[in-house]
Amino acid sequence: MTRTQDPLGELSAQGVSVWLDDLSRELLAGGRLAALIADRHVVGVTTNPTIFASALSHGERYDEQLRGLAARGVGVDEAVFAITTEDVRDACDVFADVHRRTDGRDGRVSIEVDPRLARDTAATVEMAGSLWQAVGRENLFVKIPATVEGLPAITAATAAGISVNVTLIFSVDRYLAVAEAYLTGLERAREAGIDLAGIRSVASFFVSRVDTEVDARLDKLSDPHVAELRGRAAVANARVAYQAYEGLLTSERWQRLAGFGANPQRPLWASTGVKDPAYPDTMYVTELVAPDTVNTMPGATLEAFADHGYVVGDTIRPRYAEARYVLSQLMGCGVDLDEVAVQLEREGLHKFEQSWRQLGDTVSGALQPA
Repeated sequence: MTRTQDPLGELSAQGVSVWLDDLSRELLAGGRLAALIADRHVVGVTTNPTIFASALSHGERYDEQLRGLAARGVGVDEAVFAITTEDVRDACDVFADVHRRTDGRDGRVSIEVDPRLARDTAATVEMAGSLWQAVGRENLFVKIPATVEGLPAITAATAAGISVNVTLIFSVDRYLAVAEAYLTGLERAREAGIDLAGIRSVASFFVSRVDTEVDARLDKLSDPHVAELRGRAAVANARVAYQAYEGLLTSERWQRLAGFGANPQRPLWASTGVKDPAYPDTMYVTELVAPDTVNTMPGATLEAFADHGYVVGDTIRPRYAEARYVLSQLMGCGVDLDEVAVQLEREGLHKFEQSWRQLGDTVSGALQPA
């Protein structure tokens, strides 16, 4: 494979928006984020409770704000809200030029609703509105989990003119339900007189975790032939989701909304850091290239692709048949992908809730008098 001079630049030229899956005050104040925009073609940032918990545990740049919050006697939840919204607001400002240059398509920064609310529709909608108002930047995305209870929250937030990053999608069926929620939200926003051109959304389809779980199930089977399916489920699953996305764009319903200025809900590939060292460390970037997509990468994956990644063109649309074959083979050998998706959603929420508690514990300790 021919080594390219600027793999991330070529990836961007293929229509893939390069986003960083990381944010901290150190990245912001130290100038690293601005450097990634200038040198690594980064045009967006995603965050989650795990990222914020790590940032607070390893950085001293939060100390002054924490002392001020402690002096005011605020509670833990209020302090977490203040700290995370400040970081995201500052990041939105760093990306303001990108946002203008791309006409609002990129230059986006995501902040997640408290994961403890993932099963509470009304509370999710309320916090989404609070985050939107507190950050006060048009290039914000509010992240809402794609739980069953999250679907009507996605609709309500979109209908209110809030741009939503839908997270924790593991199956094509749930992706289609998310798309339905977004379209319904757009229709309600139009009925309310809201300009659809100002509403953006991405649907975050998780990748590596699918392979981790499916591979573990394959390894328990006695049939030696299933080994050839290892490491293929996640990419196949994502490719079929993209095919569904293309189908949605041809529907009369979407065409009508597009005529009113609506923007498509782009597929976003999340969890793209490779967890199995047996696989190439850039696999979930190289194998998921197609126009109108986002790939949000951990820092290590971003640097790996910048160092030795390569782009061979569209690696999704020419391989739909292969993707469907892989999924059918998995079903044929007893791997229930619907069951996998349910398990991964449950585990994902649990992980984020743990990180949120860790974040709260860190903040709580910092608020205590010395």
